Amino acid sequence: MNEVRIRPACDDDLEGVLALAPRLAEGVAAWRDPEGAARAAREWLAGSLAAAEAQRGAVFVAVYGGDSQVVGVVSVQRQRHFTGAMDAYVGELAVHPRAVRTGVGRRLMAAAEDWARQQGLRHLTLETGAANTTARRFYAALGYLEEGVRLTRSLEPATSL
Repeated sequence: MNEVRIRPACDDDLEGVLALAPRLAEGVAAWRDPEGAARAAREWLAGSLAAAEAQRGAVFVAVYGGDSQVVGVVSVQRQRHFTGAMDAYVGELAVHPRAVRTGVGRRLMAAAEDWARQQGLRHLTLETGAANTTARRFYAALGYLEEGVRLTRSLEPATSL
């Protein structure tokens, strides 16, 4: 396998970045619409690319050597925590299945952390689905601590089988 390069995203990366959107829909709660999750993921990625172009954040991609195929993406921008502190926030991290467990995700997160430090920020935060145990283990291995829990209750009438 060629050497992985991490670099800022450019206009030519749009198609490759958007192709990773389905990876962001993995681990969504079973009662949520998977097509809606994939559609939202494409919108998030497009929004992150636009924010980076407007210098309101950054998007980094992973590519193999001279290959221009995107095998990973991470977006990061400034976001105010409810306590008032300004944090760096990872909006999306997605890695192509062929690049999983090769260090690409770690390298992308390191790029996001470097960006945050360059911005003078003290914390990097992110969210992932409670059912996405693979992602939760990955982030825990990198030293991320769970800070909040989102709870949902269905308001639909119970149906009988």
